[in-house]
Amino acid sequence: MKSLPVIFAVVIFSVSARAAEPAPFFHPHDRILFQGDSITDGGRQRVGNDLNHIMGQDYAYLIAARLGARFPERQLTFLNRGISGNTATDLAARWQADTLDLKPDVLSILVGVNDAADVVDGRAKAVTAGQFEQTYDRLIEDALKALPNVRLVLCEPFVLPVGRVKTGWEKWSAEMTSRRQIVAKLAAKHHVPFVPFQKVFDDACRRAPADYWLWDGVHPTYAGHQLMADAWLRALNALPPADK
Repeated sequence: MKSLPVIFAVVIFSVSARAAEPAPFFHPHDRILFQGDSITDGGRQRVGNDLNHIMGQDYAYLIAARLGARFPERQLTFLNRGISGNTATDLAARWQADTLDLKPDVLSILVGVNDAADVVDGRAKAVTAGQFEQTYDRLIEDALKALPNVRLVLCEPFVLPVGRVKTGWEKWSAEMTSRRQIVAKLAAKHHVPFVPFQKVFDDACRRAPADYWLWDGVHPTYAGHQLMADAWLRALNALPPADK
């Protein structure tokens, strides 16, 4: 009888973990595409079909691993087209080939940190926050027009005061704040899920230093990527079932 409390605790944990999965959001045979910059890229393999490396080493990989293992009967397909260094303008240049032509059922977008970096570093290709918003909005509009049934997920860009980001924190904070607000605004405008990554990392810094989560202020550590994967899944779990 003394072992009953332990068994009970294990059962509760198992049920809670299963309940945390966003199963209603996904349909059988869905194609889930992750689009963005280096944080999504994760060092993914570009050529070939080595299933051990095509998703990279990041939050997208962790999400694919978790959902793929949890729901094998749904035969979900996960795709990664993140490219290191990309801005919203770069996404626009390859949107047709790397997004629309892949015909995803679920499209997750994370972009903005390189747009902010261009301004902070004074690069010639830098665009204003207003131009960033126009470009991002056009990407969404094009996706919804070409793929009327696509389910979008917009992810909040983020930084923490570590390394060179900490050195120029005032500029970084201003530029990133405007872009975070834009992504939240676009999510509300198009009635799509918004994943609040910045809040996730801000909250995590109460448990461990910033460089534990983002090693250079921009790129997550393995622990940081797990936070992202968990937040992404929570955001989708909060949604009503997707229409079939």
